[in-house]
Amino acid sequence: MTAPLTPPPPPHDQSSQQAWQTPSAGSAGGMYEQDGPGMKTEVREAAVITVGVALGGVLLGLLWCWLAPRVPLVGDEVGKSWVVYLKDTEGEQAVGADGTFTLLALAFGAVTAAVVFLLRRRGGVPLVVALGVGGLLGSLLAWRLGIWLGPQSDVLAHAKAVGKGVTFAAPLKLGAKGTLLAWPFAAVLVHLGLTALFGPRDPDPYLEGQYPQEGPYGAPPA
Repeated sequence: MTAPLTPPPPPHDQSSQQAWQTPSAGSAGGMYEQDGPGMKTEVREAAVITVGVALGGVLLGLLWCWLAPRVPLVGDEVGKSWVVYLKDTEGEQAVGADGTFTLLALAFGAVTAAVVFLLRRRGGVPLVVALGVGGLLGSLLAWRLGIWLGPQSDVLAHAKAVGKGVTFAAPLKLGAKGTLLAWPFAAVLVHLGLTALFGPRDPDPYLEGQYPQEGPYGAPPA
């Protein structure tokens, strides 16, 4: 009496293993070959963008000096000394100077972000940092340039020069230094928004066949 023959084991299905194998070096390179330029190139581009955006502060300073409302002052001689006081104690020209700078800075931030996005649609941390730092430097440059180009900063000397009772303009100043952050905030937010809406999308590995779709229970299809 002979023992029943045991049927040979079925051939091992290697399709699942092959399906879940790690992509080869060539395919991995294909996945990442569409990435942005190297870090050195990105840092170099970020430095150029920082300088270019900061130089825009010259135009901002000129516009602020031209459009900002002037605070009227009047000088008077009391004895042998001079005193200077506001001509309009209820005027809002000082607040208007801050508001003018803020609105101009927000506009400059939006414009510079749009220009940088059009020139280089791909985002990146160095690019965002360049917009923020360049906007802050541009605001500082515009602030100091506007003060330098504006009315004389020595109020007493200015009052003596124009004479007693003659109205003259107070020097430009920013009452709220937080307005210097309007440009970098606007630039970063606008650029991130444009990148999210219109920037290039990363390829989907499932749609490109890099990985198989999962079965109903998380296993690869047979």
